[in-house]
Amino acid sequence: MVVKKEYNIDWVLPKLRNRQVLWNVASCITLAAVGIFSKIFIKWFNKAKVYNLVSFDKAINRPEHVPLITVSNHDSCFDDPGIWGALSWKNLFMSNKMRWALAANDICFTNSFCAHFFMLGRCVPTIRGAGVYQEAVKFGIELLSKGKWLHVFPEGRVNMSKDYIRLKWGVGQMIYKSSILPIVVPICHEGMETILPNEPPYYLRTGRKVTFNFGEPIELKELVTKLRETNATEEEARKAITDKIEEELLKLKRDTILLHNKLSS
Repeated sequence: MVVKKEYNIDWVLPKLRNRQVLWNVASCITLAAVGIFSKIFIKWFNKAKVYNLVSFDKAINRPEHVPLITVSNHDSCFDDPGIWGALSWKNLFMSNKMRWALAANDICFTNSFCAHFFMLGRCVPTIRGAGVYQEAVKFGIELLSKGKWLHVFPEGRVNMSKDYIRLKWGVGQMIYKSSILPIVVPICHEGMETILPNEPPYYLRTGRKVTFNFGEPIELKELVTKLRETNATEEEARKAITDKIEEELLKLKRDTILLHNKLSS
């Protein structure tokens, strides 16, 4: 049996840390192009219903020094960029404010072309199973500490069965270690796997019903303050924060399923 050699991504994070002017320009163009395609495809070629976007607009347009971290369920390989097709045109064109995202290295960074494309799309190669101290998590903390927006799929993989998956602790680690406490917004969507199924043939479908539900910011200040005052260990802290996010995301998921079922009826 021939074992496929994994593409070496050691050069990616150093390049992302030392971004040049031309890279930033190319990244803005890439984000805008993909965002426009996603919005047209989601809104014009499918039947999308969006809830609570006004509240999320406030989070996007927060003060520049305040970081934002969004978390969502992960039902399809089109979730990112599909979710961002729900944003307003104004926010799609404000590429300097668009999200960074953790992305699986074995899916998005498998060769030079893919690596460069996803880098320009502000994706950070993440090695599943490498734990909370890997370089991708450290880079995520750096981004948050600079007031950036970071999106995470904390289930850690596409949840093809939609069964319960405990959220990975990396999201709690990044929030706890950020020098400024981020705004944390849960996002839930239903129907994305009907637009890009998880089984072959893999191509985008039209005429499907999809629901996007942007939650209210999760209140974490009191919890984080208590963890620091009681000298909680890093492990205790990241677990407690992740558990709180999981609780809120599950609540939002239940609400979103009800909204989606109304749309489908």
